[in-house]
Amino acid sequence: MEELRKRLVLAGVLIALIISLGTAGFMTIEGWGLLDSVYMTIITLTTVGYKEVHDLSDAGKIFNIGLITVGVGTVLYAFSTGAKIVLEGELQEIYGRSRLEKKIKEMADHYIICGYGRMGKIICRELKGQGVKFVVVEKGATGVLEKGETLILEGDATQDATLNEAGIAKAKGLISVLPSDAENLFVVLSARGLNPGLLIVARAGEEGSEQKLIRAGADRVISPYHIGGLRIAHTILKPAVVDFIEFATKSGNIDVQMEEISIHGQSGLVGCTLDQCGIGRELGIIIVAMRRKDGEMQFNPTFRSTIQAGDTLIALGETSRLKVLEEKAAAKGKA
Repeated sequence: MEELRKRLVLAGVLIALIISLGTAGFMTIEGWGLLDSVYMTIITLTTVGYKEVHDLSDAGKIFNIGLITVGVGTVLYAFSTGAKIVLEGELQEIYGRSRLEKKIKEMADHYIICGYGRMGKIICRELKGQGVKFVVVEKGATGVLEKGETLILEGDATQDATLNEAGIAKAKGLISVLPSDAENLFVVLSARGLNPGLLIVARAGEEGSEQKLIRAGADRVISPYHIGGLRIAHTILKPAVVDFIEFATKSGNIDVQMEEISIHGQSGLVGCTLDQCGIGRELGIIIVAMRRKDGEMQFNPTFRSTIQAGDTLIALGETSRLKVLEEKAAAKGKA
């Protein structure tokens, strides 16, 4: 995009310069007026072929030969640049980039996905399914693209300028799944410096990279090879368990889902036990675990466990009933 702008500016400057030189030359050498000199310069550069405004002197002919030699090439370059813009739709790209850059600037509490490879596309699909706002930063993309409802920003995610363009100051979280651990490490360092309160999740490929990424500022580090190996082993050793987990966490499953429900400070559920809330009795939802505000995880809580502000409930149940519980967790007053 920047290269295109430079070419357009260069072409415009060269044309203006050639026309000015041609006009000045005819006025000086032949003693013509401004209008005649401009007219002669234009018909010469555009190779229209009209007769000279006035008969040229020998000096004027020599000057005109030089003007044709230099000027026609400049005009052809400018025309070819303009034709490329029209034929390849680059004007539309410029307009589209401005429009989509404006969209990104207006975004807040969104996620930045660094890398749009196989893993990045899966992450985007899951976030899109949950209605989560996000923007992708991809080095190989051309400009800013809108692929379906996915905003893709071309740029190097390890550079501060690119992350700022993606709205990192107002972002809720960042996920870095670039091809190498070194790139992910640079992204984590840059992101943590630009937004200290950002939730950062990074991918680790090599052994030992996990601790480096955490020291760099990542909140969570995921090793696909480690997780994949465990899943394969568990598929053999505990096939029923794996089938259940896949069924309960599958995106778009309308029967049963496992979700995390955040308890807001003014929710009517605060201070109630699981039995008093009627989560299991009325909604048929199973609370698998409760994560306290301080990070403590309580597995298989009893009916006497009390819900506190800032808790996160790991709930298993039908999608429609989970939505009811989410509304209760966010609503003020009595449950």
